Formats: sequence, structure tokens, C-alpha cells
Amino acid sequence: MKLQTDILALAANQARGLAMDAVHKCSSGHLGLPLGCAEIGAVLYGNALVHNPDAPRWLNRDRFVLSAGHGSMFIYSWLHLSGYDLSLDEVKNFRALHSKTPGHPEFHETPGVECTTGPLGQGIANAVGLALSGQMAAARFNTAEHKIFDNHVIALAGDGCMQEGVALEAISFAAHQQLDNLILIYDSNDVTLDAMANKSQSGDDAKRFKALGWDVQVIDGHDLAAILKAVNKAKKAVGKPQLIIAKTTIAKGIPEVAGTAKGHGEGGAKFIDAARAGLGLPADQHFFVSDDVRAYFANHKKALVRAYKKWGKTFEAWKAANPEKAVLLESRNAHPSAAHLSEKIPLFPADAKLATRAAGQAVLQPLAAELPLLIGGSADLYGSTLNYIASDKDFEPANRAGRNIRFGIREHAMAAMANGIAYDGIFHPSVATFLVFADYSRPAMRIAALAKLPVVYIYTHDSVGVGEDGPTHQPVETVSGLRVIPNLDVIRPGDPEETAGAFAAAFERADGPTLLSLSRQAVPLLNEIPPHIRRAGVLKGGYVAVQETAPLTHILLGAGSELQHAVAAAKVLGAGVRVVSVPSFERFNRQSAEYREAILPSSCRKRVAIEAGVTALWHQYVGLDGKVIGIDRFGISAPGGTVMKELGITADAVVKAAQSL
Repeated sequence: MKLQTDILALAANQARGLAMDAVHKCSSGHLGLPLGCAEIGAVLYGNALVHNPDAPRWLNRDRFVLSAGHGSMFIYSWLHLSGYDLSLDEVKNFRALHSKTPGHPEFHETPGVECTTGPLGQGIANAVGLALSGQMAAARFNTAEHKIFDNHVIALAGDGCMQEGVALEAISFAAHQQLDNLILIYDSNDVTLDAMANKSQSGDDAKRFKALGWDVQVIDGHDLAAILKAVNKAKKAVGKPQLIIAKTTIAKGIPEVAGTAKGHGEGGAKFIDAARAGLGLPADQHFFVSDDVRAYFANHKKALVRAYKKWGKTFEAWKAANPEKAVLLESRNAHPSAAHLSEKIPLFPADAKLATRAAGQAVLQPLAAELPLLIGGSADLYGSTLNYIASDKDFEPANRAGRNIRFGIREHAMAAMANGIAYDGIFHPSVATFLVFADYSRPAMRIAALAKLPVVYIYTHDSVGVGEDGPTHQPVETVSGLRVIPNLDVIRPGDPEETAGAFAAAFERADGPTLLSLSRQAVPLLNEIPPHIRRAGVLKGGYVAVQETAPLTHILLGAGSELQHAVAAAKVLGAGVRVVSVPSFERFNRQSAEYREAILPSSCRKRVAIEAGVTALWHQYVGLDGKVIGIDRFGISAPGGTVMKELGITADAVVKAAQSL
């Protein structure tokens, strides 16, 4: 499409006006990027992006990610002008309660927003995940006769994003995987929030990206023709991801702060009357968009819809020619019930004794067969996390359909890329590492919970049972630290059958992420209760694992590999003792008050909980009169069993605590 520079230059200035007026109205926000990147927005939304404002989740749209999410008025302005369901009133309500224009872009909240961005660098990694998903979808679904996936992912990032470690992890992965459907536009304005960028950086970004394996272009970020030429060239590239370094002036349009650190935030808002006049905007009409600009974007939208309908005909022909592929693609939003998934997992032998990570390996294989869009990855630990899908091969440039992703030692980016895959909504991502390294991936896990993304984390070596590796690798506080993240389900199964239920629960879930906390050390099957009860009990988060056979005197609670100690202690303490397994606090707390009372009757106040981790969160279940056996210190380097005994994680400790009540 021919570039109409006059009208797009006008649109750029009017988008600047929308940003200035919105930030001024609410007295907060960031003007620097929306003003500095206005021409980039005009070219993308006015020409280069393949999208349909009336179908924001169209399968073959270009995905645009604003990694520098603080510049949210950039995307809100252009979504509004493009004809998305984002009215001018919503733009005026920027950062207001319950508006579609929150302070940072949020997935599900605003049509056309692909990712929840704000923490810098996350969006770059999200974009890499989106590009990975696009490559995998093209390999899995395109045919020689019909190409239904050939879209691009375009991310806009600033210096702050580029300085974050997660960005380097992600761009290294993208280069290694040769993700040539990925275009990163770097808003290079030589400014960070506190000061000029040369106060904190001095590298040559073009050389750095080239050395990693990217193609690089450097352009004037205010030259409309140069921007379009660079994007079109990047879209034609083969074999390498694409970087466009766009040299821009931060807060362009407000001379008093343009090109300085003061232009980053709302510092220039007090100068907007003069700035608006300088941009040719009417003094008496705020949130102004001219009829000419409205007409241009309305006509452009018609062209976009025509392209969408043309693709639709190809898609219908593809479905008719490939009914099995069509059914598979249609299943992308399906999350079979946990009961159904559990039925697909064979029972474990009654005498089995194995680590829950090893049980997870056995459980994953039938689930992968049942869920063909389930994909997995590991941070260089497949041999330890045991989550390799054995029936498939690696995802790599020579095999884009592979279901196993080798993320390398990049835990933070792995989790953020998994978010990108989940945002795309075609594949169901699961990723793995040691539980202690959840601290590396936690920022992305938090965003997954916030954005309600169904990512599954298969994190192993979950306690001091790790043993000889010592306190650096023994996550005594990690499980509790993850349990406090809203909307993150943490499940710590106590035996192989609970592990089966945990995996079924995780892959059933559609409204948020789940972490499976699995042991390195072997645990016995707890055959005191039938397997189907154990599996179903996990879905509730807590259940009676051993029922008392006399009037109730004590309740013993446990989770994970320490549940066995509660069971053993009950045999010593007598028939009036109940054992409650609590593999998931979050799931248990979501149950009705009646269910929770049935499991933990308030009449019984003699309660003891045991878990090889910090004790604080267990007090919600044992009450003021109960006791918690745990580890409120760092671990020790010694064999796992020795460490457990040294730190008091034993059945004897449970017995003594119960007898002391």
C-alpha cells in the first residue's frame, strides 16, 4: 500500500495531542514514548500492520507488542484511531477506574492489546514467545495448497527494556532459533528515566545484535518513508530475527523537555498548551482528531477488512481440504476436565516408590497424547525435570513442529516466552526447571497470574531433600513465596497418584497458571486411601487422606514428600487421628465453607502440620492452638535424608508435637 505521508504526519501529531491531553487530564502517565514514536505508530497502524480492528483475535493478524508499556497512550491512541472498540471517551478516561485504558496495557482489558506489559523487558520476551508460536503454528497447520499462518510479530521497546536481563535472554534465544517472523523496533532516544542514557550504557547495540545473529537496520524514527521501508524489508527477511534501531527524540513536540530525561514522564504536561499550538492542534478542542484523519483510518480499515475476508476464503478452503487439522486447530481453546484427563493416566503399581518428578514423567506422556497442542520446555534440565514429551522431538529451525523446547539456561525469559505462547492462545505451554530457580522466573509468573494465562510450571527438586547441593539449591521458602501470588495455583503432591491428579488439574485450568512442585527423592504410594480418591482430592486442594476410625482427637496435615510422615505418625497416635493432605492451599481455600469445615472441623483444635519449608502459611490451618513442623532457616549440604532428620522433618517429630497438645 502506498504511503500517504501528509495525512500520516497529521495523524502522528494528533496522536501526540491525544497523549498530551490524556496525561494532562489525569495528572499522571508517560509522554516520552507516545510523542517520540508517533511516526512509528502512524506507519504501523496506518499502513504496515496486517490486522482487523473488528476481529482483534484474528488468527493471522500481525501481533504488535508494546514492550515499553509505560508508554501506553501510544497504543491507546492508535487503537482508537484504527477503529478498535476503544472509544474517545475511553481515551479521555486514561488511568481512570474501570476504564479500558489502564496505566499499563493489560491483556483482556483492551481490544488490540496482545500482552500485559509494564515490567520492562517482559514484552520483548513475550514477543519472542508469540513468534515461536507463529512458527510452530505455520509448521503444524500450513499446507502446500493453503498458507493460513504467515503473520509477523512486531515489538516496540526502549532503552529500559533493552537493559533488562530478560531481554538479552530472549533475544539470544530468538537468534539461535532463527525466528525470522520477529521484528523488534528499538526506540533509541538516548534517554532513560533518571538521566541521559550514557550515564548507564555505552555499548553498540547494532554490533551486539549482529553478533547474536540478528539483521539490523538503523533509521530516522521520524521519517515516515524510512520507517515503512525498514518494516517492509524486515518482513521479507529469511533466517534471522530483525532489529530496527529507530533514532527518535523523546517527547518530540514539547520543546521544553524534548530530548531530555524530563520528557520521559508527565513533566512536559504543563507545557501542552504551547505544544499543541506548535503541532497545529486547535486551542479550544482537546482530544482532537480531524475529519481527514478519521476518514483515512476508516478507509484503511475497509482495506484491512477486505484482506481479512480474502484470508477467510483461504481458511475455509483449508478447513475443507484438511478436516483433521481443522479439528485440531479448533481445539485450541479446549481444556478437558481433570476427571477426563485423569482417566487417561494409568494407575501406579501399589508397591511403587518413586520421586514425584519421576511420577510426573510417567503422567505427562499419556496427557501429551491426549492434548496434542500441549508443548513443553526446560531450562537445560530435561534430564532432571523429566518433562520431555517422548513421542515427539525438539523445536528447532529444521523442525518447527517439535513439541520440546530447549530454552537453555534462561529461566526468566523461558517463563516470559511461555506467557507469549499462552497469549497467542494456540498452544498450551508448560515449562520446567528446579524449584529454587522460580526466583529467576517469578516476575513472569506473576504476570501470568495477573493476565490469567494457563501456563504450567513443572518445577522439581522442591525441598531440602535435594541434599548434597546444599542451601543454595534447597528452596525452603520458595513454595510459600509462590503461594502468596494471587491466582497462581501451587500444587505439591504427596505421592505418585496425587501427582497424576495434580497434572490433570493443571492442564484442565483455563483461567490462570499452575505450578507443580515435585520432589527429587522417592516417596511411597500412600495406599491408605484408593487412588481415585487421592487424584480427585488434589482437585479440591485438600482432602482426608486417612480417616479416623474412632472419635476424632487430632488432625495431622501435610503436603508433598512430607505427607508420608503425617500418615506414619497417625499409625502411632491411634484410631482417633485424621490425616489431611493439603497439596494446594489455593484450591482448598476456593472450596465452600461447608467443604472446608468437613475436612478440618473447627471442633478439633489439636492440629499438627508438617512440611519441609517455612511455617508461616500453615498457621491458617492449625490455628492458635496447633503446631507446625517446618524449616524456618536455610538448609544444609548433606544427603537428603540426613538433612531431613537433622532439621526435624520426621514422623517422630509429628508424634511428639501431637502428644504435647
